[in-house]
Amino acid sequence: MPLGTLRPSPLVEQATEHLREQITGGHWPVGTRLPGENALAKTLGVGRSTVREALRALAGAGLVQARQGSGVFVIATEPAADWPTRLRRAAITDVYEVRMMVETQAARLAAARRTDEDLASLEAALQARRTAAGGDDAGFVDADIALHAAVVAAARNPVLDDLFAEFAPALRGRLVDVVELLGLRETEPNPGDDAHAALVDAIREGDGQAASDILQAELEQTLAMLHRNAV
Repeated sequence: MPLGTLRPSPLVEQATEHLREQITGGHWPVGTRLPGENALAKTLGVGRSTVREALRALAGAGLVQARQGSGVFVIATEPAADWPTRLRRAAITDVYEVRMMVETQAARLAAARRTDEDLASLEAALQARRTAAGGDDAGFVDADIALHAAVVAAARNPVLDDLFAEFAPALRGRLVDVVELLGLRETEPNPGDDAHAALVDAIREGDGQAASDILQAELEQTLAMLHRNAV
């Protein structure tokens, strides 16, 4: 498939897509050294800066690698899966183990850093979880995740916020399936209410160790259930 001159806009996106097609289509196999920036710019009808940005995008996708003094080489013919995709494909038990590490430390930080606004958000989220217990499984899982998100937010660390935001979609769908499949709310519509209330109390009291321990025990219990049922 030959390269062709590009339309005026948006040039970087078009250049990236054309070069990607050459790689994924097998025109440039793994190990191939790409033509230089000047040659690519002339063929595509764009400036060198556009080619440079396109190559950066391809490097970010794991398709090419620049080697000092040697040029840019193809290192893969399929883009590397991004983080959200990898989370969706991962076993829920693996995701839960990492979630536990992140959230227990977030709870510890939340106890030290929470503001009055955070405490109000935690109380509201706890009450929302209790209210959701009277509804369907999907709504209850959403309310549960929202309470955990409020704990993470109280840690006042934007990186932790971003990490949890990445985990939440990967967890949500599968947790709804697990709750429904195993009938976890058939006898107790609001499982874990005491533990979640104790977690909010510990954060309010500034007891980081207690907050971390409570959350660790709660998540470990769920993880053990997931392992037992091989989900």
